[in-house]
Amino acid sequence: MTLLAQIKLAAAEALQHLYPDMEMANAVITINQTKPEFTGDYTVVLFPFVKLLRQKPEAIGNKLGDYLIEKTGLFSGYEIVSGFLNLTVRDSYWISFLLNHFNDTRFGEKRGTQRRVMVEYSSPNTNKPLHFGHLRNIFLGYAASGILKATGNQVIKANLINDRGIHICKSMIAWQRYAGNTGPEDTNTKGDHFVGDYYVKFNTAYKKEIAELIANGMTEATAEKEAPIMTEAQELLRKWEANDSEVRNLWQKMNNWVYKGFDETYDKLGIDFDKVYLESETYLLGKNIVAEGVAKGVLYKKEDGSVWIDLTNEGLDHKLLLRGDGTSVYITQDLGTAKLKYDDYKLDESIYVIADEQNYHMQVLKLILKRLGEPCSDGIYHLSYGMVELPSGRMKSREGTVVDADDMIDEMISLARQQTEQAGKTEGFTIEELATLYNTIGLGALKFYLLRVDPKKKMIFNPQESIDLHGFTATFIQYAHARICSILRREELPILPPTPRFQGFTHSQDVTKAEKDLMVALEQYPNVLDEAGATYNPSLLCNYTFHLAQLFNSFYDEHSISKAENEEKKNLRIMIIVMTAQILRHSMNLLGINLPDKM
Repeated sequence: MTLLAQIKLAAAEALQHLYPDMEMANAVITINQTKPEFTGDYTVVLFPFVKLLRQKPEAIGNKLGDYLIEKTGLFSGYEIVSGFLNLTVRDSYWISFLLNHFNDTRFGEKRGTQRRVMVEYSSPNTNKPLHFGHLRNIFLGYAASGILKATGNQVIKANLINDRGIHICKSMIAWQRYAGNTGPEDTNTKGDHFVGDYYVKFNTAYKKEIAELIANGMTEATAEKEAPIMTEAQELLRKWEANDSEVRNLWQKMNNWVYKGFDETYDKLGIDFDKVYLESETYLLGKNIVAEGVAKGVLYKKEDGSVWIDLTNEGLDHKLLLRGDGTSVYITQDLGTAKLKYDDYKLDESIYVIADEQNYHMQVLKLILKRLGEPCSDGIYHLSYGMVELPSGRMKSREGTVVDADDMIDEMISLARQQTEQAGKTEGFTIEELATLYNTIGLGALKFYLLRVDPKKKMIFNPQESIDLHGFTATFIQYAHARICSILRREELPILPPTPRFQGFTHSQDVTKAEKDLMVALEQYPNVLDEAGATYNPSLLCNYTFHLAQLFNSFYDEHSISKAENEEKKNLRIMIIVMTAQILRHSMNLLGINLPDKM
């Protein structure tokens, strides 16, 4: 049980004993960390009890404080300030906590349960490479998966690849028109970039054809429908769904180029998946679900053969589920995929990491599945996130203005190299070690910057700011960890928790404020981890880990370890920094970020 939980329980028991007539069900017990300008570690808010007990907060606080000191053995003193009871936890508690957990490499984790959770993230289209806009999605999904696993869930990391549809056919038509039967190997181009170039070429040609048709007297709306390259793409989609062998072969060849490129990028990022779904394998299941819905009378057909659902009773509108020509729309395959995922794993929760632009789509998906009586509907959760922009503004794939993920990775690694060289911190490293260090710093900066903001908020990514050694960055945390590792090397101790040295350790001296501040923060890690898991919010872990690194720096600036007053103090401080390093590693690992031993 965490200290916060112990204090809350002790306060509840004390109030029940002191005021047996009080309706405890109506009492809201709020415990906060004491503000730094006051004496104490944790604070009980007294105001909720004033009305129930009809007593002044000072009277309630004195009774409660005296009882907690006498009966629990947790506290050494208290102070009442303006309706708040500030409790000081005994030093002996912190020493005992440290001894029990400083070498626990899984501190904060919960034991596994039977609760099965799938987190679907990345979900790229095979008509273009992974771009910078995908990265927040990928990092958020990977981090949420790690946090949910650490908090006791069975987690399946899934990727749904959008490998069919009109957007894929656009790249195919452009390749047929302009490629001259060449492939990525002929142009020495990464496969996903190669195919993405033809998606841009399609849109360039499409705009030109529209302009020509308008110039010849056609309306813009008609021109958009009848532009030759668009009608060719639509015909290609119909042939694909009719299983035309020539079209299918070209589709498979171009998708394979893209898959190879995707895998190279995922490998660079250190991202993996337990299960990969392809929309080409789920859209038929979606069509079957739609047909069943029509048979049940839940869905309806229009005269042109298209299938719809009426959601006006839910305050929405009519939603198209199948086109009149029998081809699928996005939500068709989403219905099939949702059912398939549930049938594969009997999921308790299915988390979709999708940008907030799709809030309406996800709301509709869940409503349709519920109307159709599909059990998977109850567990669907949309982990919605705000879009990421660069200082130059928003990116657009079809106009070729996006920043490819590969280019951003290279830029971040280059920035890490420049910063390290400018700081003169390359001495003592081999060329191979420096390459690894630049990769660790660059990717860490990229991931942390995109995770440190609450997912619901939009954000602007600034590469230079993300790698600032003194800012709210992974680089700051990585450097704190490297400093701890340097201290341990000087003490000839391994980076992993050196248990034997501290067997039989006792501590008879006062704990300093800097020592206690770190121990208080270390003890709070399980609470932070639980909240991050409950709210699907990795930014809580980012904020906590950065704060912990700040506390370590303050501690180290104030206290010497190698020249501690005595051996007892030295060992205490070593245990504190060992646990600090362990939690820094654990939390950052959940975010997909590595910490170097040297910087």
